[in-house]
Amino acid sequence: MQNIEIIPAIDIIGAQCVRLTKGDYDTKIIYDSNPLNIAKTFEKAGIKQLHLVDLEGARSKHICNASILKAISSNTNLKLDFGGGIKSKEDIELAFESGADQITLGSLAVSDSKLFDKCLEEYGPERIILGADVKNGLIATSGWEKESGYKLFDFLSDFLKKGVRRVICTDISKDGMLQGPAIELYQSILKEFPEIELIASGGVSCIEDVRALNQTDCKGVIIGKAIYENRIKVEDLVNEFIR
Repeated sequence: MQNIEIIPAIDIIGAQCVRLTKGDYDTKIIYDSNPLNIAKTFEKAGIKQLHLVDLEGARSKHICNASILKAISSNTNLKLDFGGGIKSKEDIELAFESGADQITLGSLAVSDSKLFDKCLEEYGPERIILGADVKNGLIATSGWEKESGYKLFDFLSDFLKKGVRRVICTDISKDGMLQGPAIELYQSILKEFPEIELIASGGVSCIEDVRALNQTDCKGVIIGKAIYENRIKVEDLVNEFIR
């Protein structure tokens, strides 16, 4: 079994690194005022890829922190997945021009499926990740502030038929809670859609959670608060899963 991909997250509000709990913006905790320094620290430790989220953009109508993406892409060799605020063709182009290797599209997949299809055709499934943020079994959009009414499995089925392969699935009820990931949810997804390259996100609290996910067929795991709260050392993740 190949080791699971380790993907630290940097969430941005006001050009600062923050974390939320269950996507609630009122729970914002600022961890660092310089996301570039954090990215460099991750890279120095041996991390290869990064999940960068523009939380301001996610709840607005456009990308708000492209400058942070550009700074990290210009000053590190990290593989960057960028999401949040990508609501138009212009946003898609801006994200890639600013250095994103891949972009995650969630809200746009619901609100403008035709644009999603065009983006997938133009850039290919290796550069387009489907964001499946789920709450009560339904896809949530707009920074998790709205429920779409779109059932998770229907959503995945529809977009896999379009050619999507890589999916980030976040159980919003788990995000930021440090109470363990939604392993049963991920197992059910992989049983139904074994062809998915599934990235688990939300709830990771300790390295044992990462080991448990590594025993599933999940392709990768996104880790945020557990790193910032010093519950998991990046060096331990690198030594066990990357080197």
